[in-house]
Amino acid sequence: MLKTNLFLALTALAIAPLHAEDAAWTPLFNGKDLTGWEQHSGKAEYRVEDGCVVGKTVAGTGNSFMCTTKQYGNFILEFEFKVPAGMNSGVQFRSQYYTTDTEVEIAGKKKKFPADRVHGYQFEIDPSTRAWTAGVYDEARRGWLNDLKDNEAARKAFKAEEWNKARIECNGDSIKTFLNGVPAADLKDSLTPKGLIALQVHGIGKNAEAAGKEIRWRNIRIQELP
Repeated sequence: MLKTNLFLALTALAIAPLHAEDAAWTPLFNGKDLTGWEQHSGKAEYRVEDGCVVGKTVAGTGNSFMCTTKQYGNFILEFEFKVPAGMNSGVQFRSQYYTTDTEVEIAGKKKKFPADRVHGYQFEIDPSTRAWTAGVYDEARRGWLNDLKDNEAARKAFKAEEWNKARIECNGDSIKTFLNGVPAADLKDSLTPKGLIALQVHGIGKNAEAAGKEIRWRNIRIQELP
């Protein structure tokens, strides 16, 4: 009996940390519908299929974003994605949009934002030959903040037309990204301390041949930090 009780106690101690870690994560996508999300900016098509959010390119519209209705500041965000060749995409974080046309000053320059235009930090999804997936781009504001031209390991981590696992860590002014477990971007920036998370489908202009391409996201979860 003593040995049995000792075994059960040790087993409970071994399992408890795993349960505690899992409890710290909150799913952002329920796998069934887009409850907790809303679309802004463009008119790309979004749907839920086989436990995934699917984003589909549509000609004649700008960049589109399926956004969380809640804003997040310090956090760890994880998700999986699969993108076809030739389709640019990304995941916004700490991002914003204005409800009316707005002009602001960013880095000493005046910037005009039309109403509903999502802007802010983006985890790039780039299946092109340059392979900058997991670099950080400042959507509609300052452009590239941390590309991957000097990070060969991260560039090689991308798996074309397969599922990839992404991780974004934001804590204060520290922003770090990881692709399939490989460190990618690492920068300090404090322009936006809090904002939305959004799934981007990049605009394709009038290129009808690019219409109908689909990106998939799944297992989207977040761990909020103090």
